[in-house]
Amino acid sequence: MEDYKKINKAAWNLKTDIHIKSEFYNNALFLKGDSSLKHIELDLLGEIKDKSILHLQCHFGQDTISLSRLGAKATGADLSDNAISYAQNMAKELETDTKFICSDIYELPNVLDDKFNIVFTSYGVIGWLSDLKEWAKVVAHFLKPGGQFIMVEFHPVVWMFDDDFNSIDYSYFKGAEIIEQLEGSYADRNAKIKYSTITWTHSLSEVINSLIRSGIHLTGFEEYDYSPYNCFKHTIQIDKDKYRIKHLNNKLPMVYAITGVKL
Repeated sequence: MEDYKKINKAAWNLKTDIHIKSEFYNNALFLKGDSSLKHIELDLLGEIKDKSILHLQCHFGQDTISLSRLGAKATGADLSDNAISYAQNMAKELETDTKFICSDIYELPNVLDDKFNIVFTSYGVIGWLSDLKEWAKVVAHFLKPGGQFIMVEFHPVVWMFDDDFNSIDYSYFKGAEIIEQLEGSYADRNAKIKYSTITWTHSLSEVINSLIRSGIHLTGFEEYDYSPYNCFKHTIQIDKDKYRIKHLNNKLPMVYAITGVKL
């Protein structure tokens, strides 16, 4: 296998500059005080004032800073040094105490000593990871005893389809890595960037069993027939922050959420 971390880091470094300027992320409004968190994760997180939260794969930091604005002691980690550099500067500009660390998820225990009340991860992240058993061990490593794990992720059924949602092109179950040559981004499809990515599909059973075997006691599992982000092709908006694929409407699970507690 090619050096997927190097390849994916280069891709996210390119995409970060596009995303910061995009309407999708609307960073201008965020800087003025808007929260980037959606209702699904807000409901799962509940009251987080004074709680310590580790946000895995935090991109350029909007959600992590949003957690800080709610009173949490938030730390974000991401592979992209470009994204983390921007996040650190943004936290300083906004005068939040949000901390950011540039690290591959699997290496994070070697560079971060803290334990947390909550480990949080969301939307389009685990597909970049090759080994969910090791990922789950990292989650458990950073949780205090009795600490909560909160995850919101795009449903694996979504990733089975081609980009137009007309055909099943990928297995539901994890197989060989998926190597793609791409242009643009979900946040700006017309962006003049080209890059390679290496990703994997992960079934629900793989996710759930990895967490259970790492010592996470699952307390909740939900599935949703919409995405809170308009990041796919051929969508219709059915309500605020609720999007479906037009020709599939409510036939498709688009997001799932898992909560758990470290035993």
